[in-house]
Amino acid sequence: MDKRIADASIVSLADVRAKAKELLSRLSLGEDPFAEASQRRNVPTYGEFIEKQYLPHIQRNKRSWKVDEANLKHHILPVLGRLHMGEITRQHAVDVFNRHRDAQKHKESSTNRMITVAHRTFVCALEWEVPGVKPNPMAAVPKLQENNKRSRYLSTNELQRLISELDASNHPRIKEITLMWIYTGARHKEVLNARWSDINFDKAQWRIEFNKSGKTRYVPLSDGAITLLRSVERSPGVEHIFFNPDTKKAYVNIYHAWNRVRKAAGIKDVRVHDLRHSPASFLVNQGRPIYEVQKILGHANVRTTERYAHLSQETLLAATNIVSDIVDDVSGREVEAKPVVTVCEPALLVGQNGLLVFEQNEKENACRKTVSSPFTLGRSADSSNLSGSSSPRRIDLPITGNSLNLISAKPQKSTVARSSL
Repeated sequence: MDKRIADASIVSLADVRAKAKELLSRLSLGEDPFAEASQRRNVPTYGEFIEKQYLPHIQRNKRSWKVDEANLKHHILPVLGRLHMGEITRQHAVDVFNRHRDAQKHKESSTNRMITVAHRTFVCALEWEVPGVKPNPMAAVPKLQENNKRSRYLSTNELQRLISELDASNHPRIKEITLMWIYTGARHKEVLNARWSDINFDKAQWRIEFNKSGKTRYVPLSDGAITLLRSVERSPGVEHIFFNPDTKKAYVNIYHAWNRVRKAAGIKDVRVHDLRHSPASFLVNQGRPIYEVQKILGHANVRTTERYAHLSQETLLAATNIVSDIVDDVSGREVEAKPVVTVCEPALLVGQNGLLVFEQNEKENACRKTVSSPFTLGRSADSSNLSGSSSPRRIDLPITGNSLNLISAKPQKSTVARSSL
């Protein structure tokens, strides 16, 4: 062991003698003055611990490890990287926090995620008994109050415009992928990584194993989702449903195609994740219980689902009118009559085997006309018609406000019927 006190060319003889006297004093008290330096050399720096132990661990066990690596590289290691594990104090942890928080480009949620990553590194160091590590210095760092939760979801008019632009897009998969997001409320990567082996057509069920919670969940597939999946072209030997035709592999990202479509549809502020909000809102506004929505979206906590489920103004107004009706009935007050749908109002129904039924009820009889499936959503009322021939037909259902317009055209005469939702 090298027990030199210092370099004689730098330190004066008087200083060396003073240091030697101090060391002799410690030896006489039974201390080993060189043990501390030896022990310190056995304690890794934070950067060494991250490089040799932590990163290899998360690369093997965490799908989103690259996000953690980016936080470590850009925000945590610049402050803690050169410090030995035993030297890191709460003040150093606060420095990491302040450095990230004071950067103008970061949102509160980003800072909180970075702190979570730093906290986890020390949890692992303690579990693995890394030499020199102290109680987690990140434990006392406060989380910021997040105020960037969005409440964005598609209206029916926006949905109509989006479908029109999806029809017009030349991207081979953007329409199928986007509709699958909307039909199921699934997460971005869940749809991109969907495999044929996970689809059970008999049970109308989709098994998702590699999800955010780490648990397998089963998503019920609507008639629209099943029809969509059956229309997707398969390729021999390709297991992914929405694969890239050029590489035969799953898409990693389709941001550019999505960005073009949303801009063309006039909804450039809508993110892919906002499409997950939309089915939740559709369900809640149709009176479905929040716990059903929770199960469909795969949330562990119903409070998360509540953030996604937005009640429309029409739904809230209808709810307040329930109270109004009770008060008016009890008080006997006369109120302005509400518009009602007449008995001869035509209706668009879905009958057995998924067939569309156009029905117009009258006092003595009912006119029922069956329309063969499958059908597709069109871009405009006059883009095509319902042919009177026996060949497969197309029906256009442009959404206007809260109603659908059904165009039923015969070879020489066309009629337009209106069906309220």
